[in-house]
Amino acid sequence: MSDLPESRRTAVRRGSRARVVLWIVLALVLLLIFAVAWVGTRGLLAKRHLEQSVSLVSTLRSEITEGNTPAAQRTAKQLEDHASAARSLTGDPIWGAAQHMPFFGTNLRAVREVAVVVDDVASGAVRPVAGVIGDLNEDAFTPKGGRVDLEPLVDAQPEVARATKTLSKATNEADRIDTSATLSPVTSAVNQLRNALATVSQQADTANKVLQLAPAMLGHDGDRNYVLLFQNNAELRAGGGIPGAVALLQARDGAISLGNQAAGSSFGPYEKPVLPLSPETTSLYGDITGRYMQDVNLTPRFDVTGALAREMWKQKFGQQVDGVLAIDPVTLGYILRATGPVQLPTGDTLTSDNAAKLLLSDVYAKYPDPTAQDAFFASAASAVFEKVSSGGFDTKAFITALTDGTKDGRLRLWSANEAEQKQIAGTAVAGTLPTASAKTREFGVYLNDGTAAKMDYYLDKKVSVGSSVCRKDGRPTSVVEVTLKNTAPADAATSLPRYVTGGGDFGTEPGKIKTLVAVYAPKNGIYLGASQDGKGAALQTATDGEHPVAQIQTLLAPGQSTTFRVAFLGEAKFAKAGVQAESTPGVRQTKVEPLQFDCAEPVPVG
Repeated sequence: MSDLPESRRTAVRRGSRARVVLWIVLALVLLLIFAVAWVGTRGLLAKRHLEQSVSLVSTLRSEITEGNTPAAQRTAKQLEDHASAARSLTGDPIWGAAQHMPFFGTNLRAVREVAVVVDDVASGAVRPVAGVIGDLNEDAFTPKGGRVDLEPLVDAQPEVARATKTLSKATNEADRIDTSATLSPVTSAVNQLRNALATVSQQADTANKVLQLAPAMLGHDGDRNYVLLFQNNAELRAGGGIPGAVALLQARDGAISLGNQAAGSSFGPYEKPVLPLSPETTSLYGDITGRYMQDVNLTPRFDVTGALAREMWKQKFGQQVDGVLAIDPVTLGYILRATGPVQLPTGDTLTSDNAAKLLLSDVYAKYPDPTAQDAFFASAASAVFEKVSSGGFDTKAFITALTDGTKDGRLRLWSANEAEQKQIAGTAVAGTLPTASAKTREFGVYLNDGTAAKMDYYLDKKVSVGSSVCRKDGRPTSVVEVTLKNTAPADAATSLPRYVTGGGDFGTEPGKIKTLVAVYAPKNGIYLGASQDGKGAALQTATDGEHPVAQIQTLLAPGQSTTFRVAFLGEAKFAKAGVQAESTPGVRQTKVEPLQFDCAEPVPVG
């Protein structure tokens, strides 16, 4: 080649370099094609594994519900295998490098993160719980020989706690997945994962708290005593109903029994509140909240109610109890679905169909003497309790009954043990004031009877809530609408027993219903205004802690109704959150409805 002219040698070198570059480019193209094929093939396989995982979750839920523990454990193992395979398929170096490609990389990264979250949940939550679920079937909660075996609950605590922690972490990781530039199918899959995790994580947290609390509170580590308040919804209190009857609930290593029983009216009146009341409680509900057992739940704060009831029990019986539990006749009706009818010493038969009517209405015509009424309430509660403590009930129906009562706000629990109370706080049985988060802003509608009688059996209630952002600063305006109606017969003044109407003894004309309604907003809200039946409303504005409160009094004759609206301004950081409301459970608890409120409507002013 040395004999070739210089120009020819230069051309040869250039040709060689061109071929080298061509081969390099070709190799890169082939490598890219291989990488795309590799990622595509593994992506399809990962997709199938993830889809199979989703299918198995549904199967697992059904098997657990049916109590088929062996099948559930096999399904949990299959789910773990599929989730692990999906994670492995999306975890190799080629997939990792492809995650940095323009456009497609964002989708691959999201798929990888989904696979990791699903695998973590399968191995760190599903498998541990499936391993102990066999000891936590429905029969485990059925008393045998008068007691519940607490050991399976204690044994399950570590695994359920581990699963709860895993699900909480997985929920946070799913929320952090970037879907701002992902394809629609990927975005949809991520959103489905988020929604599923949010629901399951919340359920697991509740189950974990139950398992952490139940054994100790049922006497596993020593005897426990609780004050049991039987709340009468025919005379409303913010926390439910007037405590007409009170009893001692004793727990000893899973065995539960009723001790002393007394009428709520037999406690007090005390010369001054048995415990110091906050200025807000006194301003809104008066110092009678701490002077009468029948008024301890005028406040919706059940932690205040519990502490007051505990102290009153101590002053009457000299006994310091460990906590307070509240229940109402409607919940007893729910429980009777599980136990079946029970016979009362009076000869009456109490059933799920007649419990509310018999205990909240018929009893007053049948037994005009208040002392006899209290004895009737006590005997009804004791009869149902004895049926439950003996194990004579359908466990699934019993759990459903307690769940329904809790959803309605009819069951309340407070513990004098600070560590236990921290676990209870924030749960559906805690009886705490409304909260606000990025997902939901809660409002409270609390009713207190002002008739001093039993007319609330005839009070119907409807609650609606809506919200819109109407201001440039992004703060949401929320409106709570409450409609009350007196459904008593037109001749209620003469046809109903005097004990039910009050007979005019407390300043209310017989047949009419006087009600104080307090509407609470979340912390740091601002009261804007209120209207009643489309006109300005006269009401009391106050605060309870950091919660703004608007309280109004209504007086309704039979057949009469009234509607009022209260508007609050919320914090901008919660503007996108949905709105919900809780309300005092009456004889009939209605679902809170959405309120269509837009910025063109005038804000209620009063």
